[in-house]
Amino acid sequence: MTLASSLIKRVVFFGLLGSLCSFGCSTHSEHDGHDHSAHANTANNVAHIVHAGMDHSMMTSSPGAADAPLVLQFIDTMVVHHQGALDMAKLAEVRASRDDLKKFGAAIIADQDREITQMKRWRSEWYKDAKPAINVEFAGMRDSMAQMDMKRLGELSGADFDREFVRQMITHHQGAVVMSRTLLDKAAEIKLRPEIKKLAEAIITAQNGEIDQMNKWLAEWK
Repeated sequence: MTLASSLIKRVVFFGLLGSLCSFGCSTHSEHDGHDHSAHANTANNVAHIVHAGMDHSMMTSSPGAADAPLVLQFIDTMVVHHQGALDMAKLAEVRASRDDLKKFGAAIIADQDREITQMKRWRSEWYKDAKPAINVEFAGMRDSMAQMDMKRLGELSGADFDREFVRQMITHHQGAVVMSRTLLDKAAEIKLRPEIKKLAEAIITAQNGEIDQMNKWLAEWK
């Protein structure tokens, strides 16, 4: 068993028990006279990301979320959804074997982190002091988050990781598209603000384009 695999299994076990230890400690070993710090640091990074992503598929809705304004539901839920993509993309930075996929992950991190920041700013301006409205039943949310398997991704490497990452990210992106279309379908009814309408449209365009790219990769990598 590799050091990375051992650490991941240990993280998952103790995470489920609720007694996860800190990853800030060093795992430098000089057992055989060699410096294993680079290997250990990579393993630590993988284990940390895997643990961070474990919670997404097990989330429950905020109390009363379904009764909150639709735009607030969209913002709070999409922020969480985007965070799932960030967790996956960060794992790709250390596990992907293809440079194109590493660059793809970096682009996801940049784009979706920027959108998270914007949505949080709108929330602060439009719904100050509002209770959390994360709604896992929001159309597109549950299915896409349920398909996230960070533990499996953390155990894979090379071409196997690349293919599994793309398969999971396609489903995840499809969820964001459905969520955005759901909001746009209500645009006239709820008098949707033009700025968030523009964001929903941008999400659909960008993520559909990325889905097309990932499907092409899957066809090429067989």
